Amino acid sequence: MLLIWNRPGFTEELTEQDRTALFGEVDEIMKELTETGELVDGRALANPSQTLTVRQIDGSTEIVDGPFMESKEQFAGYLTVECDSPQRAAEIAARWPDVRYGGAMEVRPVMEQAGTEM
Repeated sequence: MLLIWNRPGFTEELTEQDRTALFGEVDEIMKELTETGELVDGRALANPSQTLTVRQIDGSTEIVDGPFMESKEQFAGYLTVECDSPQRAAEIAARWPDVRYGGAMEVRPVMEQAGTEM
């Protein structure tokens, strides 16, 4: 799974031309991954302001607005890809345009239901 981390609102800081180019790059990568059969799924996430975080504190369940951590980067979306190797997944992640604008792509294997990969 490729986890997309970026700075919320960064695309609004771009010129219309740069924003169009960025989304064009994303479209090209998605088209390539579809054609090669590597794309399994992918979604953008809603704005972090719509997030709820649920956790246990001293035995009580707490539900709060917003992401769990205070951070300049927020989890923005994901791609699930089926690749020959972790290195191939990292190659795809390195091409994701958000990375150039201060974001990051986290490459993480997805466990099978049995969880024996741990």
